[in-house]
Amino acid sequence: MSQDLISKKDLLDMTGISYGQLYRWKRKNLIPEEWFIRKSTFTGQETFFPKERILERIEKIQLMKENLSLDELADVFSPDLTKLSLDEDEMIKRGIASKLVIDFFIDNMGQMKEFSFEHTITIYILEKLLESGEINLDEGKIVLQVLTDYYLKVDPKTAELIFIRKFGMSSCFLASNSDALYFESGTKMVSRLSLSSCLEELKSKWI
Repeated sequence: MSQDLISKKDLLDMTGISYGQLYRWKRKNLIPEEWFIRKSTFTGQETFFPKERILERIEKIQLMKENLSLDELADVFSPDLTKLSLDEDEMIKRGIASKLVIDFFIDNMGQMKEFSFEHTITIYILEKLLESGEINLDEGKIVLQVLTDYYLKVDPKTAELIFIRKFGMSSCFLASNSDALYFESGTKMVSRLSLSSCLEELKSKWI
C-alpha cells in the first residue's frame, strides 16, 4: 500500500523533538509500533514513518502533554477498543458512520441497541468503502460477511481487506502479511485497506 513516508532524521528536524522523546513515546504507546517502518537505503537500514499521520500525532502530543502525563496520554491515544460499546447516536456523533450505513448494517445483521467493538470496526470500514464510491450496497454485503466471519481470525496489525472485481463479478477477502498480491489477468483491485490504519483512524475519534 503506497503512502508518503518521512525519514526519522527529517521527522526529528521538522518537529524539533529528540530521538529519546520519539522512542519514549513509542514505549508509552503514544505512537504505534507499526508506524516505525524499516527500509533498506543506500546508507543501510533506516526508519521511516507515514508522514501525514506521524506529524499529526506529534502535534497533538505536543499540545496535550502540558496538561496530561505520558500515562494519561497513553490512555487517550491507545484506548482499549475491545471494551468499546456504542449506540447509534454516539456512532453518528463521533463521525464513525452515517445513519445510512448503520441502517444497512442493522438490515443485514438484525436490530441492536449497542454495537460491540467488532461491529464498530466493521461499520467503519463499510462507511469508508461506501462513501468513497468504490463499492455499492450489494457489494457491501460481501464485505460485511467477510468481516463478520473472519475478523477475529486475523491479526489486525498485519491484515488487509482486499476487494477485487473482474467482468462485473466482485470478491473480497482478508489477507495477513501480504506485501505482494498477484491476480489473474483482467482482475481489478478495487480497494486494499489496512486494518491497522482503520483501527488508528477509529482511535482518533476518541481524541
